[in-house]
Amino acid sequence: MLTGRDTERHLAPSVAARLRARNEASRAFFAREAKPLASAARDIARRFLAGGRLYAFGQGPYATDAQHIAVEFVHPVIVGKRALPAIDISLAGELGVKALVGPSDVAIAFGPPQGDERAEHVLEVARACGAFTVAMPGGGADYAVAAPSDDPHIHQELFEVLGHTLYESVHVFLEHRDDGAGVGPAAFLYPYLGGQTMSEDALLESVTESIKIKAADAEALREQIATEQSHAIADATLAIAQRLQRGGKLLLFGNGGSATDATDWALDCIDPGGGRAAIPAISLASEPAVITAVGNDVGGELIFVRQLCAHAQPDDVAIALSTSGGSANVIAALAEARKRGLLTVALLGYDGGEIARRGLADHALVVDCDYIPRIQEAHAAIYHVMREALGVLCHGP
Repeated sequence: MLTGRDTERHLAPSVAARLRARNEASRAFFAREAKPLASAARDIARRFLAGGRLYAFGQGPYATDAQHIAVEFVHPVIVGKRALPAIDISLAGELGVKALVGPSDVAIAFGPPQGDERAEHVLEVARACGAFTVAMPGGGADYAVAAPSDDPHIHQELFEVLGHTLYESVHVFLEHRDDGAGVGPAAFLYPYLGGQTMSEDALLESVTESIKIKAADAEALREQIATEQSHAIADATLAIAQRLQRGGKLLLFGNGGSATDATDWALDCIDPGGGRAAIPAISLASEPAVITAVGNDVGGELIFVRQLCAHAQPDDVAIALSTSGGSANVIAALAEARKRGLLTVALLGYDGGEIARRGLADHALVVDCDYIPRIQEAHAAIYHVMREALGVLCHGP
């Protein structure tokens, strides 16, 4: 097996090719799904206006997709947006649907490319309750989406883009209804809609076109990363592999949508599927009892530090995901990891924020973008490509 700089030089072209492979699938997927997605957003907005809630479900790594879409609706990253009622019911499943879901509600189920029988059953129960159902992927739902790729990582990433555009589009239809015309505060998301009076059908067509534009923006960002950062990604991956080969593990953490990404990355390591060997990884963002205990007793800034102190060993890798690069609890955890001699890696956005300025990451992978959904989508592509490469570096093809 190649080592050192030779490995990095061979790995970087593979990283770039894997990132670009997402774009071909994305173009075909959103050309097909933009209009049905816009229609689904309109129908979901109507359910929220009628007092409905959104319930999301998934198993394994797809439970993190349910968590991600729930946090986007409840705690929108776009300043000034209303909090919409959404909850991840992955642990409760069918029983949760029967107890909670009503005719004004929305149920969304996530699963692998080949589908998930339990997810499909959950949607059947929700539909019998009168809910508007969304299958990602699957059939028999009010909005049934075919898998965009047989590759589970590309599949999951494109559904993340779809989920982000769904959430944004729902807000557009809600604000159009509130204002009676135009899209009010949502105008910056859809600048050519601002201040215009248009019918719902015309709005539907405009949102459809904007979904295509947003998907193209995500594609352009992946291409930029493939061109400019494939060597940095390869270098970080090689450094992580060396720690793993010495018996280390990954300790991953982040807030909000980045918390769901940290947990997804950890699950992908533990259960890579296809008979491939596991990589030891822990998500420090997946322990609500610990997080709330530490936050309550000693403060939110220490929710990851406390866990890192408990779990960290010298050959471990601390991996932070932060769109801003400025989260106090992430900064504190990276600083603590540095003190303990851990390798530190950070996936960041904007200009890298305080983490980059203070040099807290041995490997800082900065997505040069100022829009959080696009940053998160790029992070997902980066860490999935890194996970694939780590499997080869640590265990062979």
